[in-house]
Amino acid sequence: MRVLVTEPLPGKGIQLLSDRYQVTVGERGEFDRVSELKKVIGNYDALLSCLSNPVSREVLQEGKNLKIVSNYAVGYNNIDIKAAEELGILVANTPDVLTEATADCAFALLLSVARRIREAEDHLRAGRFTGWHPFGFLGSELHGKKAGVLGMGRIGRAFAKRAAGFGMTVCYHNRKPLDAETERRYHAHFIDSVDELVQTCDILSLHVPLSPDTKHLIDKERIAMMTPDTIIINTARGPIIEEEALASALHDGRLGGAGLDVFEKEPEVHPLLLSAPNCVLLPHIGSATHKTRGRMSALAASSIISHLEGKPDHAIPALVFQRPRKE
Repeated sequence: MRVLVTEPLPGKGIQLLSDRYQVTVGERGEFDRVSELKKVIGNYDALLSCLSNPVSREVLQEGKNLKIVSNYAVGYNNIDIKAAEELGILVANTPDVLTEATADCAFALLLSVARRIREAEDHLRAGRFTGWHPFGFLGSELHGKKAGVLGMGRIGRAFAKRAAGFGMTVCYHNRKPLDAETERRYHAHFIDSVDELVQTCDILSLHVPLSPDTKHLIDKERIAMMTPDTIIINTARGPIIEEEALASALHDGRLGGAGLDVFEKEPEVHPLLLSAPNCVLLPHIGSATHKTRGRMSALAASSIISHLEGKPDHAIPALVFQRPRKE
């Protein structure tokens, strides 16, 4: 069996595969274009891909021997899931293992924006700190605020737990409400619509997957519904926010701030965001801890091993699409 890993990864994932199969590891960025992936994919039985790799219908159709695509991420918007299903190619991802790290990152962004950490540090490093000042970098307290969570999946619930621990009221919107026991556990109450959520919360944290339905879910109209003190946090996917509308609102003082780990045209960042006041920007590091990234590579590799060895129910808790079983 031959496995293509599109670029070097932390942890033991590549070694786990190399112990069993013939493994090719690409260079960083080598397979970030459809044309490059199409050239070689026909030679492989399995693909371990990253978010930057466009696993399109064209690529999947060229994968004549391809049995599984295991994505080194919880999201899989870089993969044509419909084409994979039609072609009988299993797709796996890496949920659960990055939940806590990503929720930590979202909360770190919130604290940084609320307390103007980036601005204050820049001020100090520039040599402008002359001592304590009664009006120096006045920010917002989180205690008593209303945290709105859009998408109460694993990461959304982990963020809600942190918000409750800081004395915040938690409200959320999902496709359907959580059960009453789960709501009690996370001290959260359901809001019927996205419009109502954005109008009533002080902090809006985004935790929905990217899909045609969620692209620009937070658009110009919904940003206009928010109060001038609202803080938006996004560790999900960049295109969920209409980025130019967000940047304009920040420049005009119509929002309290934003903390972003993802961007609409990543790795490009809208120039208005780069100059926006009280806006903290990170280079997509939500899952970037040694422990989490290592566990992600092991899980992605384990999904490939289990499927190639005919044990799809044994060690793949991360299936996006599974070929129907033969009776």
